[in-house]
Amino acid sequence: MNEEEDFYGKYGEPKKFDPSFKGPIKNRSCTDVICCLVFIAAIIGYFIVGIVAWTYGDPRKVIYPTDSRGEFCGQIGSLNEHKPFLFYFNILKCASPLSLLKLQCPTTQICVKKCPESFESYLTAHRSREKWNKYIQYCKPGFNDSSKSPAEVLRDQDCPTFLTPSKPFVRRCFPALETNKGVIMINNQTNFNLADGGIVNATQLLEGAKGANRVLEAREVAMKIFEDYTKSWYWILIGLVIALVISLIFVVLLRYLATVMVWLSILLVIAALGYGIYHCYTEYASLKGVQGSDVTIKDLGLQTDLRVYLHLRQTWLAFMIILIIVEIIIILILIFLRKRIAIAIALIKEASRAIGYMMSSLLFPLVTFVLLLLCITYWAITAVYLSTSNEAVYKVFDNETTCNYTAKNCDPSTFSESVIKKQCPEAQCSFAFYGGETYYHRYLTLFQFYNLFLFFWLVNFVIALGEVTLAGAFASYYWAFNKPADMPTFPVMASMGRALRYHVGSLAFGSLLLAIVQIIRVLLEYIDQKVKGAQNKFAKFLLSCLKCCFWCLEKFLKFLNRNAYIMIAIYGNNFCTSAKNAFFLLMRNIIRVVVLDKVTDFLLFLGKLLIVGGVGILGFFFFTNRITILEDKAPTLNYYWLPLLTLIIGSYLVAHGFFGVYAMCVDTLFLCFLEDLERNDGSTERPYFMSKKLLKVLKKENE
Repeated sequence: MNEEEDFYGKYGEPKKFDPSFKGPIKNRSCTDVICCLVFIAAIIGYFIVGIVAWTYGDPRKVIYPTDSRGEFCGQIGSLNEHKPFLFYFNILKCASPLSLLKLQCPTTQICVKKCPESFESYLTAHRSREKWNKYIQYCKPGFNDSSKSPAEVLRDQDCPTFLTPSKPFVRRCFPALETNKGVIMINNQTNFNLADGGIVNATQLLEGAKGANRVLEAREVAMKIFEDYTKSWYWILIGLVIALVISLIFVVLLRYLATVMVWLSILLVIAALGYGIYHCYTEYASLKGVQGSDVTIKDLGLQTDLRVYLHLRQTWLAFMIILIIVEIIIILILIFLRKRIAIAIALIKEASRAIGYMMSSLLFPLVTFVLLLLCITYWAITAVYLSTSNEAVYKVFDNETTCNYTAKNCDPSTFSESVIKKQCPEAQCSFAFYGGETYYHRYLTLFQFYNLFLFFWLVNFVIALGEVTLAGAFASYYWAFNKPADMPTFPVMASMGRALRYHVGSLAFGSLLLAIVQIIRVLLEYIDQKVKGAQNKFAKFLLSCLKCCFWCLEKFLKFLNRNAYIMIAIYGNNFCTSAKNAFFLLMRNIIRVVVLDKVTDFLLFLGKLLIVGGVGILGFFFFTNRITILEDKAPTLNYYWLPLLTLIIGSYLVAHGFFGVYAMCVDTLFLCFLEDLERNDGSTERPYFMSKKLLKVLKKENE
């Protein structure tokens, strides 16, 4: 046995000539029926989980803040309907990270109509009827000041000790802190006298509300970002339309001028990178000697305005080095693979003809997008309802550390007469968070896990359905000897019908394998976050290795599934058989796979990069007011890079939608091309099905 026979024996036998084979098999049966039934049962279970979540869930817990009695602030139809904001009696107790995370503090909280606008203490307000009428609205509902002394009022936390000027954010009142020459102030004051004779300064309030201050800073940034999007959203849409038109024109030109368009893409990408290197060098040289330009990015830290980094020489040097490396890599790839580019271009031409005969394939990604949007929406809504399915949990809060009941569960309706109140007079029974100890609440985490797992499974299934549909349509083109006469009337719809009728189980099986790997990756990330503070280096190393291995496994499964779906679309076998046949076929032609198929992917990537880069450069010059004609129309933005980044990502998704169809077409034609070479020899009895131009490039011919 020679080496070639041994190689074929290891990776299966080449396909034999079959005179009856004329493309995708029409007489086929259902595959992977058991997995299909499991998939249907899982979807039914998913709907049951959704119904249960919608029955017990309450999104108001996310929308509205909750006071110490567990009632919502600002909810229509409730006692607090006209009190939309949550007010904290003592913001100083909110300094712990746990309190900030849950937006709950161990202090009394009530719903108010508006946040305090000036500083006031309880005793000074109590002496003036005019001030007291304003102050009492921040006391507990139903409070009667005539029945208690001031000391008893403050002890029982019926009223706050003092008020501070506050601003609402996420419906909560946070101190309106200001700075003047490095001094923290509130309303031009730094110190305030308290009712008990003590003094509190603005710096202490900052310590107590440091999380709130970060939130306010984040709010300011968020408002600027929102303002930028309100000014630039229609320009972003115009940019996406331009990307859509350019992508469509590019695809149409590929149909007729594939060679010219591919080489033009290569030259333009190389030229664009060369110009980028030149521009970075000129900026780097122009900043020489400029004050502050030698500051390093590390010393500067994180800045929300990215324009600051453009004044640093180090930034332009880093850009220039990155572009030089990318330029060299692309040039080396083109030099070493120049002979294979001709065959890759021939495959792209063949893909262009196939798409030209079935233009509806370019619109099919919209079907996939709508189905994915439905999956994402259902998952997000179910996750929100599940997370709000808990009941209100009340805890004992006390200023005294000697109270043994602190943080214990309590019942606010009976707390005043309980043993806890007698032993700890200053203790309060306040709303803490949403939780529960019932049978249902103990399994909420499991329900959330099931929700996420089914989300991965359904998303992968939708992608698989799109791939097998396009694969079946393009395979019907390749195996039609007389094109397009021998092609079916509606190849895309026919292929989708076959997939839904016969191969739901196979698609579910392939997507299940991916979903399992993805959920394991999520669990590894969760464990990594939990043990991040641990000092065990071996555990960190093991987790890193596992994350890397499962990342590689996911990439391999995606590659294997894609080729298995092509085989399913053509022959109608089950998933395992199709995956095995696809893998063996690729291994028997491993040189062509590594060189030819990847060169084609690389050329398509350059086309995608050209479109995204062109739209991105155009957007950059527009948003930075460098286009003279449109200078007056360009919006004034706080952070121009956010709309620009949105435009670039959107343009990539648009281009990916078109080129994704091309990539699937090329992969399908490539597998058909490999089988054609194994099945046929160009004789009269066994003619090649590939086009004449592809035969010419391969130096083969039909008799």
